[in-house]
This record gives sequence, structure tokens and C-alpha cells, in this order.
Amino acid sequence: MTTLDHGAPEALAVPVLRLPHARDLDLPTYATAGAAGLDLVAAVDDPVGLAPGTFATVPTGIAVALPPGYEGQVRPRSGLAARQGVTVLNAPGTIDADYRGEVGVILINHGAEPVTIPRGMRIAQFVVAPVVRVTWAPMTRLPETPRGGGGFGSTGVA
Repeated sequence: MTTLDHGAPEALAVPVLRLPHARDLDLPTYATAGAAGLDLVAAVDDPVGLAPGTFATVPTGIAVALPPGYEGQVRPRSGLAARQGVTVLNAPGTIDADYRGEVGVILINHGAEPVTIPRGMRIAQFVVAPVVRVTWAPMTRLPETPRGGGGFGSTGVA
């Protein structure tokens, strides 16, 4: 990926298939010029009800062909989480470059009230990101750091 003269990255062309049950829905779009994620919408025929504490997989009506070296991250929408307690259960969900099925969003209602997901509602964000592949370098000892093996909460509180 190259950058344009003003520093913004050039767009990555990603093949997308609009599935028949999403025939009247827009493809995912960026809500603003500076947005990192494209808004995914619910491609449901009938509204999906989420009672408090329940979850459901909501179809988006699209399938994508991400290029090798990239992944799609399915992330929560902050407004939906803040106002209604609805988030993506496996956040971020990963869409691998070799997956060709429909992108689904597993939503969970952590709120106190039932939530209804109607057709076309913006339900999640889709961020395309590069993937770094690793090879393991087995060692008998890891390099030392000031933190060492300190884990959960070991750096204190502000």
C-alpha cells in the first residue's frame, strides 16, 4: 500500500460480494473521512431481538476476498455499546484472508433492556489491517526487561 501526497494511505481494493438477501442494502461505508472502520449493517429479513444477557449471530449480507497478508477485524460500534450495552461478543472477530463465507457479527446484549436489531441497522465496524506472520525462535531463556513476568495489574494504577 502506498500513500497519497497528503499522507493518507491509498485505498486497498477488496473484492466484495453482495449476497441476495442484502440486495437493497448499501455496501459497508466509512461514516466520516477519518473513520478507521466501515459500518456493517444487519441483513436480516425480520428484526432480531436480544434480551439482556443473550447473543445472536447477525448476517451482514456480504462476503469478501481479502488479499493475502490482510485480515478483517469485526469491532463493536461505540454508540451501540454506550447507549444500549450491545457489543461484539468475540471482539474483535477476525475474518481471515482465505475465508469466503458471509461476514457475520456475534452481538451480545450486556444492557438491562431488550434491544431490537432491524434490517439495515449499523451493528459493527469492519477494519482491514495487515497481518504479520511469525516464525518461532525457540530459546532456553528470554531477554530480561524491567517488568519481567509481571502480569495482570503488575504495572500499578494511575
